[in-house]
Amino acid sequence: MEVCYQLPVLPLDRPVPKHVLSRRGAISFSSSSSLFGAPDPRQLSQRRGAISYDSSDQTALYIRMLGDVRVRSQVGFEPEGRGSYPYLCIDFRTLHSSSLIPGPGFISAGPVSGRRLRRLLSFQRYLHSSRLLWGTTHLNPLHILDEDYIGQAKCMLERVGSWNFDIFLFDRLTNGNSLVTMTFHLLNQYGLLELFQLDMVKLWRFLVMVQEDYHSLNPYHNAVHAADVTQAMYCYLREPKLAKSLTSCDILLGLLAAATHDLDHPGVNQPFLIKTNHYLAKLYRNSSVLENHHWRSAVGLLRETGLFSHLPLIRLKMERQLGSLILATDISRQNEYLGKFRTHLNQDDLCLSNASHRHFILQMALKCADICNPCRPWELSKQWSEKVTQEFFHQGDIEKKHKLEVSPLCDSQRNSMGNIQIGFMTYVVEPLFAEWGRFSDTRLSQTMLGHLGLNKASWGGLVQQERPLSPDELEPTQSLRLTDGQSPDAIKETPPVLHCIPLLLALPKD
Repeated sequence: MEVCYQLPVLPLDRPVPKHVLSRRGAISFSSSSSLFGAPDPRQLSQRRGAISYDSSDQTALYIRMLGDVRVRSQVGFEPEGRGSYPYLCIDFRTLHSSSLIPGPGFISAGPVSGRRLRRLLSFQRYLHSSRLLWGTTHLNPLHILDEDYIGQAKCMLERVGSWNFDIFLFDRLTNGNSLVTMTFHLLNQYGLLELFQLDMVKLWRFLVMVQEDYHSLNPYHNAVHAADVTQAMYCYLREPKLAKSLTSCDILLGLLAAATHDLDHPGVNQPFLIKTNHYLAKLYRNSSVLENHHWRSAVGLLRETGLFSHLPLIRLKMERQLGSLILATDISRQNEYLGKFRTHLNQDDLCLSNASHRHFILQMALKCADICNPCRPWELSKQWSEKVTQEFFHQGDIEKKHKLEVSPLCDSQRNSMGNIQIGFMTYVVEPLFAEWGRFSDTRLSQTMLGHLGLNKASWGGLVQQERPLSPDELEPTQSLRLTDGQSPDAIKETPPVLHCIPLLLALPKD
């Protein structure tokens, strides 16, 4: 039986007519044409998804995971009935729910309408917080409690450039709206709304849709992670070399890329999508599948909201550059980007007055922001480690249940959180941030490397408490310091779990 990864089918209002394929842009399928203008935010729950088309090849630019809409032919798109093919059907939106309902070939967590509706009803709080951010007071006594919480969030935003920023607390204070509030604040702080003449309603609608397209049930790849990456990106944009060189367009792209870099992440990795024959893997030919989907999803939302419709001369360029930034976060291309970065630094030929060099530095900054959790203070770093390990192990449990090969790092019986983190820090984080420290030798870089060393030592201590390491295991682990000069013998003697990271980096890109 062919195993394929399919989404649950949500019916569309009508088939997409043939002539639609010739138009360039985005189409939104929903039961309400006045989605955000309606007084009742419950109508948000009736939105059914969108597809963006490219008239050059008549294939979907992206497929939103809100419904199962498949590319059939050049004639049109049609929804697929459940049970038409012997696919493994898993609902991405409820993949990480704690209450899985067993069934032959189907995993579901039951309805999540109540939880989703509560989040959607908080749209009023989005509007309320926007009034506060713009300095407009609201005198309704019914919002006193909300104002108290938003007031605390506003105080936190005054320290948004601090590397100790607690994104978990900020998310609680914003009622789960950290990504919307953070991104809007930073764009407004840089004066980008006025500079690019952005419609505030369109921008707010775009950010709300971005936040809702992150899967809140994912332990790690959710809107809070996107908000955390956006805050880290802001810290890097403020570094002296970047602050005096980047243009307003660079800053806008950097912040938008950070906010959307994991948009609609399914909570499983690329190898899982490939080995289950997911249609996204086929659409993107097994190459940067997730990153391509994140980018195309972001482009689709930009077109759907018309955020840059008044800037036709630069809109397409911005979309392409947004894709270039998001695609750089593909972990399988880590060595490619790191090698290029190291070569530039060795030759001392980076010139930030050059647009292509500035864009490359933005790519490296986004890569650093995406995996900066081990460089945060221990209290924050440990929480992120627990969340990403939970997501890994949950994928492994699904693979075991369906008798699939368990992906590296996803087997809870063979891997521990501490060993996973030590391997990740050794092979991925340390080399990248060592080079970033060479490029930007500032107090922030020293702080990040300091936290990284302390956190690695803390995980090493916890691993020793769980299972004392023998001298043969401990010595090579300590010798895995940073970058280039590793002996084959040392790598050969490394504890097996640490080899998972190089395996991931060496995944074929075709």
